[in-house]
Amino acid sequence: MADHAAVEVRRSKRRRRTVSAYREGERIVVLVPASLSRREEEDWVEKMVARLERSERRLRPSDDELMARALVLNDRYLGGIAVPESVRWVANQHTRWGSCSPGDRAIRLSARLQGMPAWVIDYVIVHELAHLIEAGHDARFWAWVERYPQTERAKGYLEGWSAAARVDPPSSADAG
Repeated sequence: MADHAAVEVRRSKRRRRTVSAYREGERIVVLVPASLSRREEEDWVEKMVARLERSERRLRPSDDELMARALVLNDRYLGGIAVPESVRWVANQHTRWGSCSPGDRAIRLSARLQGMPAWVIDYVIVHELAHLIEAGHDARFWAWVERYPQTERAKGYLEGWSAAARVDPPSSADAG
């Protein structure tokens, strides 16, 4: 079981068979039927915490995992010519989804993307990788970005997220 997360087990007499887990702040809450033995409870808690943490890792990849994804996306959609030096999460981007410094080949992704679907994060990575080929947002740049098949869908998702959060979406020039 995770050493870093506090776990709270909530037993319910109304719950018959299902076991579920979710994060509440820094704590993991596991809901179990009251009829489980302590041993069954321990087994389920361990299983559900591991499942939740696996799911969270998929939605919140580490910086090393972002770099690996960027290299795969670069090879797949950009012919391997947009190799970044680094790809990492940052918490100080409130008006952009990502940014790229072509000089040092550094890509930064807004922490606001964490928890979004992988295909949305991949779109932002491809967008930033394309800046390693074309600096601006001209037709040549968008031709590179549109090699990623989920481009329009991801742009729509991000616009919808911004509208739901009542945040002005970045302009095309600030989208990444």
